[in-house]
Amino acid sequence: MKVEVVPPDPKWRGKFDDESKRVALTLGENVVAIHHIGSTAIPHIYAKPIIDLLVEVKNIAKVDDCSLGMEALGYEVMGEFGIPGRRFFRKDNEIGTRTHHIHTFTARSSEVERHLAFRDYMIANPEDAHKYSELKRKLAKQYPNDIIGYMDGKDGFIKEMQRKALIWWTPDKYE
Repeated sequence: MKVEVVPPDPKWRGKFDDESKRVALTLGENVVAIHHIGSTAIPHIYAKPIIDLLVEVKNIAKVDDCSLGMEALGYEVMGEFGIPGRRFFRKDNEIGTRTHHIHTFTARSSEVERHLAFRDYMIANPEDAHKYSELKRKLAKQYPNDIIGYMDGKDGFIKEMQRKALIWWTPDKYE
């Protein structure tokens, strides 16, 4: 997979809003909340142009009943995809470029808190967000065709930011 990190795009929020409406309709009353996460949710930083949605649901098992609907929206159903308790979906556009990821978890789970804490911490701490942006740009140049190398290169920084974020963040910060 080609690793492309691009400047921030003001259209990312609108793409999230549009997709979250479609996903909410497909997953129905099981949905508690849909959050914009990942680098495209953090203002002013470079990112892979993939919109990440975090969907909180009442019952994670009921998400499996919506697989055909998610496929109809263009998503590939990936199951837990390495994280117990998650339902993961990914979507490519008509030319095969990845456009969206959906991470679905039971509402208020530790995984939800981890993702929201990281996002909110980075938004509240632009110096750390800038460091993250610069690291991503460097790694994308270093590993232009190696997504594993790129991801491994970010791992230590992300874990340190998550540690700081979870100390800083409290559940009352939910949007």
